[in-house]
Amino acid sequence: MVKGEYSPSAGGPPRGIVFLGGEGPGPERCRELLREAEAAGGSPPLTAAADSGLLLAERAGIQPRWVLGDMDSLPDPETRLAPYPPETVFRYPAAKDFTDAELALSLLWDRGGGEIWLAGGGGGRTDHLLGIRSLFERDRSPARWITAAEDIRCVEGGGPLPAELTFPGGGSPAEPGPARVSVFPLGAGPWEAESEGLRWPLGGLPWDRGFFGLSNEAPLGSFTIRAVRGRFLAVIAVEGGAVTALGFT
Repeated sequence: MVKGEYSPSAGGPPRGIVFLGGEGPGPERCRELLREAEAAGGSPPLTAAADSGLLLAERAGIQPRWVLGDMDSLPDPETRLAPYPPETVFRYPAAKDFTDAELALSLLWDRGGGEIWLAGGGGGRTDHLLGIRSLFERDRSPARWITAAEDIRCVEGGGPLPAELTFPGGGSPAEPGPARVSVFPLGAGPWEAESEGLRWPLGGLPWDRGFFGLSNEAPLGSFTIRAVRGRFLAVIAVEGGAVTALGFT
C-alpha cells in the first residue's frame, strides 16, 4: 500500500487528505490526489481515514497514517483495524461532541498539516452533507472536497486559503471539455468575485447571504475564479468519474 506521511526535512507544512465514508472518487482518482497533494505541498501528504473512509483509502491501495472515529459504519472494525499500529488508531464513543470528519481535521492540523482536502462524503444523508458543507464556513476550514461527482474548492480574498482557482477543464480530470460550476458565498462577507472563461461572469453580481450562481458554464473547459473579497465555494461537476459508494461517516 501507499503510505502518506510527512517528512519534517521536506520543509513547509504538508497538505493533508481526510478520507470519508459515503460516495467518493474511484481508486485511481484517490491515488492522483495523493500525487497532487505531494506536488503542491513539496512533501508526501498527511493522511487520515475517518471511520468507513478507511474503505475508500484501502480500495485505492492507500494505507492512511491515522484511523479514527466511532467506527459505527466500518464493517468488522476489529479485523479491519488489526493491521494498524495501536498508536495510529483513535476510537471514540458514538455519543460525542464532534463528528469523525471534525476529529480527523483537528488531528491533521495538530500534526502539522497545512491545507487539508476531504475525499469522499458524497451522497447519503442530507444532514451529513450539510454538516460537511458547514465546515467550510469556519475560520479554519478545509480547502477542497472531492466526491464521486464533484471537485469542490474554496477560494478566499485576503484570507489563509487560495484567492484564485484555475481549472484546466471539465468532463474528467484526464479529458478536458465543457465544464459546469456553481458558486456560493461563505462566511460573513462582504463578497466580491471575478472570473474568466465562464459564460456568465461573476464580476458585479450582488453577492450576499442566500445568493448563489448555479450551473454556470465554461464552454472551452478551462476557467478562473478569483475571490477579490470574502470566501467562496466553487462546486465543479466532474463527469465520468468512477463512483465508490461506501458507508457514510
